[in-house]
Amino acid sequence: MTARAFFLPGVGGDPHFWQPVGALLPDHEQVHFGWPGLGNTPPDPDVNSYEDLIRLVVARFDGRPVDLVAQSMGGALAMAIALRYPDMVRRLVLTVTAGGMDISRLGASDWRPDYRREFPHVADWVVDQRPDVSRHIADIAQPTLLLWGDDDPISPVAVGQYLQSALPDARLHVVMGGQHDLARTHAAKIAPLISDFLAEKCQRSSA
Repeated sequence: MTARAFFLPGVGGDPHFWQPVGALLPDHEQVHFGWPGLGNTPPDPDVNSYEDLIRLVVARFDGRPVDLVAQSMGGALAMAIALRYPDMVRRLVLTVTAGGMDISRLGASDWRPDYRREFPHVADWVVDQRPDVSRHIADIAQPTLLLWGDDDPISPVAVGQYLQSALPDARLHVVMGGQHDLARTHAAKIAPLISDFLAEKCQRSSA
């Protein structure tokens, strides 16, 4: 059974965030999500928490397995979904995420003040809540590809290294010159990594 690739943006909420990568993956069936009320994405009165965002993703399940490709906060949602639906989520690709945990001890800067200045209209829950799965990271059994930039002050490489050690089946690839938006700025570098990673399980299943 072929898996679809669900692309989840970060707190910017932009449904087009992953399109530079998606355009380089023409052989993959894709669903690109935007987050209502986050960034410049129009709000939805039914979306008032990160749990509501998780429900938006799960509502698109159709019985086939999915691969979750996620950036930053979207990665925390992807990890939560993988924990709740282990039979539906096949693989994870996480870029510059933190699983909702406090990563200040790993040298990360706080994104919230700048986000508030750029998007003063967003609801308080966007910055006040935290979809934290850090206590359950070791229970995420899905093979996971971690993609990090070496020049990201929001989620430094140390965060990726921590997740690599905490997740049961994870590999880390560091992109030189990559920052928090590396999925856009370095799409040509990471798209082949994602494609090869998502193809691995299919090859094993057909063997």
